[in-house]
Amino acid sequence: MKLTIQNLRNSFDQKLVLNQVNMQIKNGEFVAILGPSGCGKSTILNILAGLIQPDAGIIQVDGKEVKGVSDHFAYMPQSDLLLPWKTILENVTLYGQINKDKKNATEKALKEFKTFGLDGYQNAYPRELSGGMRQRAAFLRTALCNADILLLDEPFGALDVITRNDMQDWLLNLRDEYNRTTLLVTHDIDEALYLADRILILSHRPASIIREIDLSNVEKSRDWLFSQGALKQDIFELLKGENNA
Repeated sequence: MKLTIQNLRNSFDQKLVLNQVNMQIKNGEFVAILGPSGCGKSTILNILAGLIQPDAGIIQVDGKEVKGVSDHFAYMPQSDLLLPWKTILENVTLYGQINKDKKNATEKALKEFKTFGLDGYQNAYPRELSGGMRQRAAFLRTALCNADILLLDEPFGALDVITRNDMQDWLLNLRDEYNRTTLLVTHDIDEALYLADRILILSHRPASIIREIDLSNVEKSRDWLFSQGALKQDIFELLKGENNA
């Protein structure tokens, strides 16, 4: 599904947070949003998920305007939010249970456990899983939604660096199989470069998009990422300048 955001504005406590944010995301595209701390990156996802009402702006999916909570979006926050008293299978099928379609949701989930590296843990509880496995379970729960567009809010930010790198590799490999339109918010420059087809960089508050980096023709690998020192430094200096603005 194609996502279009036009002239998005939002205020909090009478202070302007987002100012005329515009973006277009193509069907199946993976776009990362970078920006200085507190600039409003997560606010964009919260608006798309229907958790916050914007002051102004138009959100469209395939040309049709969307307002409030919509089935087009599935939101995955930084915390895995797994329910400790439910098994992993019960956790990943929550959407199906809520929509009274538990049987179908369970059948779909069981087919995906191996793909998501969770085979054999269907009846385990969250406390029995590592941090990376818990995040994969949370991602499976999100992927099992019928939503067309995934909203990922720093999903690997709480993990240690080795686990985070493993999860990034896993997600990159998974993209070919689950060709969902995806919007990722991250503070990690390497993560954005490694995962995204395009990177959108936000200014300080009130935030607007000040730079776009197209990586759609790049064949991603860790070796490629390690070679991008100049680009990383350029992005870092831009973000540093915005932090000090």
